[in-house]
Amino acid sequence: MANSIEAARGGGRRSLFITFEGVEGSGKTTQMNMLHAHLLRMKVDVIATHEPGGTRIGEEIRRILLDPSFKEMHPMTETVLYAADRAQHFYEVIKPALDRGKVVLCDRYIDSTLAYQGVARRIGMEGVQNLNEWVTDDHYPDVTFLLEIPFRVGLKRLMERKRVLDRIESEAQAFHEQVQEAYKTLAKFFPHRFVILNGVDKPENIHHQVMQVVTPLLS
Repeated sequence: MANSIEAARGGGRRSLFITFEGVEGSGKTTQMNMLHAHLLRMKVDVIATHEPGGTRIGEEIRRILLDPSFKEMHPMTETVLYAADRAQHFYEVIKPALDRGKVVLCDRYIDSTLAYQGVARRIGMEGVQNLNEWVTDDHYPDVTFLLEIPFRVGLKRLMERKRVLDRIESEAQAFHEQVQEAYKTLAKFFPHRFVILNGVDKPENIHHQVMQVVTPLLS
């Protein structure tokens, strides 16, 4: 499947698929919401969604994945559940919106699974990539904003605003450090779509950088 921006240039559509990635507490959700609000003010046909979840079925999968009581969940089970959530989300939400020429913003997508399960859970990048390309018909984002922030800073942010951490958030610091390093590697693997942002900067400054990238793609 061709990337949506390539289809847009060839067929006059303006669909665009943008994802936000980062370690826990990196500020990716804040930046997606700021971009969403800005595009709505610009009268852009845009939707904002998230993973895991984003669909009725996906929210049930999310509940299982993040439940801290399921400590016995095997990494392979976790990987397949994330893929199942993504398949439902892609075919129910993302693909139909892109086919209608919308701009789609998503909080986490394939790169999260590559970093968290492929690397930190040691499932293996190649297997995780093949599985997720299969369930999404090889559809990658046009732009991926990576909010880089020291994982300890992100975890501190979480603990300041949440009483209880979910199953993934409550993993050992070594796990989160591996996720952080995995994202750096992914940015090197996919330089054509990754945009690295300083997650410790002021949200308004980060948003300005996001808009500098996104605005030219809307014309």
